[in-house]
Amino acid sequence: MDTPHTHPLERRLQLALPLAAVHTLAEQRLKKLARTVRMQGFRPGKVPYRLVVQQYGAQVQDEVLNEMAQGHFGEAVRSQELRVAGPARFEAMPTEQADTFEFSAIFEVYPEVVVGEWTGYTIEKPVVAVSDEDIERTLDILRRQRVRYEAVERAAQNEDRVRIDFTGTLEGVEFAGGKGQDISLVLGNGRFLADFERALLGMSAGEEKTFPLEFPADYSAAELAGKTVSFHTRVREVAAPVLPELDEAFLRSVGVTEGGVAELRQELRLNLEREVRQKVRTLVKEQVMEILLQVAPIPVPQVLVYNEIQRMRQNTREEMQDQNPERQLPDMPDSLFEASARRRVTLGLIVAELVRRAEISAGAQQVQELIEEMASAYERPEEVVQWYTQNPAQRQQVENLALEEAVVRWVCDQVPVKEVVSSFEDMTRTVQAG
Repeated sequence: MDTPHTHPLERRLQLALPLAAVHTLAEQRLKKLARTVRMQGFRPGKVPYRLVVQQYGAQVQDEVLNEMAQGHFGEAVRSQELRVAGPARFEAMPTEQADTFEFSAIFEVYPEVVVGEWTGYTIEKPVVAVSDEDIERTLDILRRQRVRYEAVERAAQNEDRVRIDFTGTLEGVEFAGGKGQDISLVLGNGRFLADFERALLGMSAGEEKTFPLEFPADYSAAELAGKTVSFHTRVREVAAPVLPELDEAFLRSVGVTEGGVAELRQELRLNLEREVRQKVRTLVKEQVMEILLQVAPIPVPQVLVYNEIQRMRQNTREEMQDQNPERQLPDMPDSLFEASARRRVTLGLIVAELVRRAEISAGAQQVQELIEEMASAYERPEEVVQWYTQNPAQRQQVENLALEEAVVRWVCDQVPVKEVVSSFEDMTRTVQAG
């Protein structure tokens, strides 16, 4: 019998087991166990049956009860055609039937996914052409990543590197973390508070200066948040940035061994065009997923959310340990992952239902094209393609991604897609903001 439930996906079945069948099966197992069990003072197979019952009877009966309960539960959900989302929890129930064990099975079922109307939704698809200015801007970034600094006899400017000593005081007393010796920082990079860096502009090597600084109200050190302190600084050196020339040494440093600067610019163009395709896919996919959440709102099984939280927490721990094996991992409560886990589970259920109903699939050609697109970012793409081919687990991930992209294309066929001309910079900012 199905009884009322509080969570929309929670179900409760009342079931019963004949105790005679439980006792019979338990007795059979205990007799079988008695033929092999070892007990001090007895030869194997010679332990008195009553001692076997005394030692293992309760354990065996619990095992039998659990197995028979699972069996009855399985038969009940099959007969009622229930789609169970996770393991059931069994609770014994009081009964006046001495020969019967009655219990409740509490479990969750998968939601029914009802897809609403697509009317009123529009997807914006950026149309971006990589320009010569984008190539030059990227080339400039490469040069800045390899910048060197030369000492100069002038006042410090933005983008200069300065070496300083400083001491901070709060009401005349030095505070923790407020002192540094021979510290290097590039002005304008935001390593220090903006007001601190601005105060160093115009200072020359050998110059000293004392200035007030107000910490932000949300500063991480609570004892300093919103407080005004005094900093005394001394500049040891001012060094100006010197960008590398576009010579052979620079080209070798970025992996170009032939073709010169023209070859480098061509590689940059191919890389940026690949990045554009990836970002466009990302932006369109994000819009599609938001639409799916709107047209098919569903409750989700708590057990699936819980399992996703555990998976996300474990992945985060592994990533943090890979980055710094010595780092002590912080507490990561469920609340840290719950919203993302719930969103992932919800979208997973909706997408799976769309795949089933609309018979959406990704063929071998789409999977191969996706692998080749991913491999093209590497120096030896053919080796990456081979690696995916030889690793079934990794290929399965690509197949899942290809199926997801097939769903995105299917949704794009249901709603208007408006092409929006955009620059590479604007699209990059949009993706970062998202």
